[in-house]
Amino acid sequence: MENRIYRDQRSESVVYGCIKNIIGDELNQHRRHNRDVMQTLPSAETWSLVNREMFALNEPGASDFGLSTEVVHFGACYQGVEHEWRYWLEQFEALLRKMYWFSATVHLETEMSGLHSFVFATDGLGHQPDRSDIRIRCEWVKEAS
Repeated sequence: MENRIYRDQRSESVVYGCIKNIIGDELNQHRRHNRDVMQTLPSAETWSLVNREMFALNEPGASDFGLSTEVVHFGACYQGVEHEWRYWLEQFEALLRKMYWFSATVHLETEMSGLHSFVFATDGLGHQPDRSDIRIRCEWVKEAS
C-alpha cells in the first residue's frame, strides 16, 4: 500500500524571501535603522500578516564579511494567505517604505495556484526611508501535478 500524507481541506501557503541593502559608508546606521523598524512590527500573536517573528535579524557585525550586500531573510506559513494577499502586500510595502534597501523578493507558494514571485525595486541606488518610489513586478509559475 502506498504511503500518503493527507492534508486538511484548508490550504497552507508559504511566504518567504529577502530584502537586500547595499553596504556603504552608512552601513551601521542603515542596519540599525532597518533593525529598529522591523522590531516595531506587531508580534505574530496579534495575527498580523507581516510580523517581527518572520524576519531573521542578524546581530550587528555578524554578517559583515567584507561583502557589499546585506541580506535580511524572512518567511512564514499561513492558512490560505492568498485570499488576503492584497493586505499582506500593503503591510510589506509599508515596511519597505520605512527602510533602506535596493531590492526585495517575495515568493508566495500556494497549493492551489503554484508559485508567485514578486520583485520590488526602487529608482536610483537604493530606497531611502519614507520615499514612495517602489515598483513591483510579479512572475507566476504553475507546476504540473
